[in-house]
Amino acid sequence: MQEKQLSTEELIAQDVGARLPIGPMGWLITTLALAWSLFQLWIASPLPFLVGFGVLNDTETRAIHLTFALLLAYLVFPAFRSSPRDNVPVADIVLGIIAACAASYLFVMYQDLAQRPGNLTTADLITACIGIPLLLEAARRALGPALAVIALVFLIYSLAGPYMPGLLAHRGVSFTALANHQWITTEGVFGIALGVSTSFVFLFVLFGALLERAGAGHYFIQLAFSMLGHLRGGPAKAAVVASGLTGLISGSSIANVVTTGTFTIPMMKRVGFSAEKAGAVEVASSVNGQIMPPVMGAAAFLMVEYVGIPYVEIIKHAFLPAAISYIALLYIVHLEALKLGMEPIGGQQPKTWLRRLTGFAFGAFLISGLSLAVYYGLGWLKPALGDYALEGVSLLLALVYVGLLKIAASNEPLPAEDPDKPLTELPQTRAVLLSGLHFLLPVVVLVWCLMIERLSPGLSAFWGTVMLVIILLTQRPLLNWLRTDGKHDYGTLNDGVVDLREGLIAGARNMIGIGIATATAGIIVGAVSQTGVGLVLADLVEVLSMGNLLLMLILTAVLSLILGMGLPTTANYIVVSSLLAPVVVTLGQQNGLIVPLIAVHLFVFYFGIMADVTPPVGLASFAAAAVSKGDPIKTGITAFYYSLRTAALPFLFIFNTDLLLIDVDFAHGVLIFVVATIAMLIFAAATQGYFLVRSRWYESMALLLVAFTLFRPGFWMDMVHNPYRDTPPAQLTQTLGEVAAESTLRLRIAGEDAVGKHREYSLLLGVPQGATGAERLEALGLSLYEQDGKTLIDNVAFGSPAADANLQFDQQIVAVSAPTEGWRKELMWLPGFLLFGLVVMLQRRRQKAA
Repeated sequence: MQEKQLSTEELIAQDVGARLPIGPMGWLITTLALAWSLFQLWIASPLPFLVGFGVLNDTETRAIHLTFALLLAYLVFPAFRSSPRDNVPVADIVLGIIAACAASYLFVMYQDLAQRPGNLTTADLITACIGIPLLLEAARRALGPALAVIALVFLIYSLAGPYMPGLLAHRGVSFTALANHQWITTEGVFGIALGVSTSFVFLFVLFGALLERAGAGHYFIQLAFSMLGHLRGGPAKAAVVASGLTGLISGSSIANVVTTGTFTIPMMKRVGFSAEKAGAVEVASSVNGQIMPPVMGAAAFLMVEYVGIPYVEIIKHAFLPAAISYIALLYIVHLEALKLGMEPIGGQQPKTWLRRLTGFAFGAFLISGLSLAVYYGLGWLKPALGDYALEGVSLLLALVYVGLLKIAASNEPLPAEDPDKPLTELPQTRAVLLSGLHFLLPVVVLVWCLMIERLSPGLSAFWGTVMLVIILLTQRPLLNWLRTDGKHDYGTLNDGVVDLREGLIAGARNMIGIGIATATAGIIVGAVSQTGVGLVLADLVEVLSMGNLLLMLILTAVLSLILGMGLPTTANYIVVSSLLAPVVVTLGQQNGLIVPLIAVHLFVFYFGIMADVTPPVGLASFAAAAVSKGDPIKTGITAFYYSLRTAALPFLFIFNTDLLLIDVDFAHGVLIFVVATIAMLIFAAATQGYFLVRSRWYESMALLLVAFTLFRPGFWMDMVHNPYRDTPPAQLTQTLGEVAAESTLRLRIAGEDAVGKHREYSLLLGVPQGATGAERLEALGLSLYEQDGKTLIDNVAFGSPAADANLQFDQQIVAVSAPTEGWRKELMWLPGFLLFGLVVMLQRRRQKAA
């Protein structure tokens, strides 16, 4: 296994391009990266519309975006391990130029292509035949063979449809149609995925690179250590928090591992964690960063396009599972520290429960308070200032910035990171906190633009980046000016310009792999839309699961893991959501499980990113093992064990969408957050086999039962009291008149699907306002008729609620279920807590005896 391990430097180089040549070629690569970042800032800004120059449509910007990505990919990623690193071979330069020309074809020929849609010329065909193979080769170089092989398989499948065996067969597509669909239109390579990379992802990756260059990454790590280092296993807890903060803006779990892990893993080993456990903690926390809003490894922006709901709603739904997963990981680390008998750093005694509670409350207040202050505290500024809101907020921001820099100048600057320094003392939380509060201002600007101004994610990231540019250019001279004792030299304006330049270059280099990944994943999306392979997968899972709902979800989870192997987060989500999200929706409806689309997408996304953890292809585990010098397979197994809570969550929120805060008010949301967090901590204790003392097997089983009950009380309540009553389909009009308005009917529908196959599925139909059942049926846009004892749909009004629910002419209503007045499912929490109390009593008795 040691032969497979790479050094940390090699892993970082693999992520952003291994070549760093000097001389003219190095200058060219730097210039191209800088030009790409400036181009992305230009198209994201309002400037093109203000000056009336450089206004480009989506297709043109995608073509230029991919042109930069392909050219840089061939210049900075060597073809083979033996290829030179200090210079670029002529062959790579030629391939890069040809690939860039093929990508820019849509920009150069846009007007001509727009006038003849679907009419492929010889030049179009040649360009596609050159562009697709060169894109696959760039993906192999930048990302490894996994994504390139998967995309190639889908290209072959598109052409070989008629020759495939029974279940996999389709009518096939011609070579010309394939080339047109994949390269010349916006259905394949230049589709939604590349569009999201162009419009949103680049700006957030650049935002993260600039924030790191400004010093925020070091600040976050030091803050985490100062707040948590005094606890048992403090460095591991700090690693979780630091990786979580980095993961907020990172688009790669591997990049997260090698940046924060370089510092945190040696610290964890020094206090008693084995190399494998230290690496596993870093892997689990870094991969968790990909499910944490607001960026979610860039998947959040793709979900906006694929699910069709606003970005703010995506953040709301994704927040709770990610937050409780992180809290549980902190608890797992605490349990590991207890099992290993670790002592606090520097011989400090653990704080009393009151001081711990105060410290936790302070951290929670800092994070929550920032968001609430922006949303509610500053929200009144916009209507209060009226037309002068922009000038007023800008002035306030400038004053706050100078004030926070004055506070930073009054404190000692943070020392440089040194993983080899003995862990005998910890930085003071107050001093660390005050030394970098100005780094929070770009985040404030980002939240303001997203939540209050309701700007697009791309434009919000642009204004956050503008704030970061101001900080990079001004923080050094201003700190020198504001520091009156002259003890420290923070640097000059020229140093700030260098920081800005290096940040822009780093942002572009970080984006090469993501740009190539989204374009290559577009081939898979294009094949799905052209061949209907999604329906084939649905049939395959249906056959294998034999109609069992839980088995269907497990198979989908395993397929997501397999498809996600070796893929970066963005490409990972594109692949699993395109192929497997429709499977869960289709088969769920057929089995009576009706799940909101966002829950389905989060389900496949969670399991897709688990591939970064899971051996044998867990890339994040290999990256952590390179830093920790441990065994990568053992690291991956341990990390998967730590990540069981992340694997359990998708199953829970599929059956209990309250965890995603869907149709939940604020008070109920707070209650769910508290109970779900307790449930996840109990689940972590059960899987670790340790609570107050080492658990016996029956105590672990009891804890798992308690956790399940708290997470899904409806499972037990439905056994006690059925929330629906069945009524004859012929009495649908009467049933509509009996139930309360704004409630929901559950219908079982039979009919032909889009390809003419007879299917049965379930759906929820909201009950509109109306004095009688007939009025409500008319408001739904439904007309029914009876034939041979069957209730059939006669007509569905265009644009009606019934049409929105995908009801169609001549479908049969097989069953109708009306809601009943029942007990609240949360009552089942009471027996759950009673059982938990019994386990606590048993373990406390053993604890006292020991």
